[in-house]
Amino acid sequence: MRHPDYDDMNTGSLLDGVTEVLADFEAPDGSTALGDLSSQRKDIFAVHSRKQWDKSTEARCNFDFRPRLNPRAGLWFISLWQKSLMGRTLTEIKSDPAEIPHFADAVSDFIVKLLGPALPSGQWCICTTPKRRHKVRNFASLICENIHRQLQIPFYEDVAFCRSRQRINAVFTLNILPKEPNIIVFDDFVTTGSTLRGMHELLLPYGKNMLFVAGINNKL
Repeated sequence: MRHPDYDDMNTGSLLDGVTEVLADFEAPDGSTALGDLSSQRKDIFAVHSRKQWDKSTEARCNFDFRPRLNPRAGLWFISLWQKSLMGRTLTEIKSDPAEIPHFADAVSDFIVKLLGPALPSGQWCICTTPKRRHKVRNFASLICENIHRQLQIPFYEDVAFCRSRQRINAVFTLNILPKEPNIIVFDDFVTTGSTLRGMHELLLPYGKNMLFVAGINNKL
């Protein structure tokens, strides 16, 4: 027999459970099953509040060294570190001058181990993706300049220009064509891979071999 106080004891926890389950669902506008919801102003599933909360959490990296070959946007690139739940935010990383030699030392050491000691033979060079917001010596350019000194290979700072600041389907124009047949294309952070793909499409018609290297893979 059910205890007379059963409903009072469990109603609260039951409602909490139902609320938690409902929070994972979105009701589409105009659903025939739920009726016309377009006139309802109340965000009954707290969709907007959850989206705002998500945007407030910036990507981080704890610099756990984990080189990885990543397929993205129709090409492959190598990343040294992965996005993580803990660690420094990307904003903190890019605003810290001490991170420039940190990136450069790690990338240079990795490239030497990957390609061997014959890098300064005139067959290899390094470039970075087009500048977007910082037109003069941005974070990636400063890292590449450091790598250039360590590896003794040419660094072409402005191989390409970007006509817009958008990252998806951005249009690149060629500014300088490296004379070396093999090009290391470096980017500090890679999320969608569309910027690297733009560089690949730009240089491929000139018969260049490209190795794409990223500092942080900004995608779990």
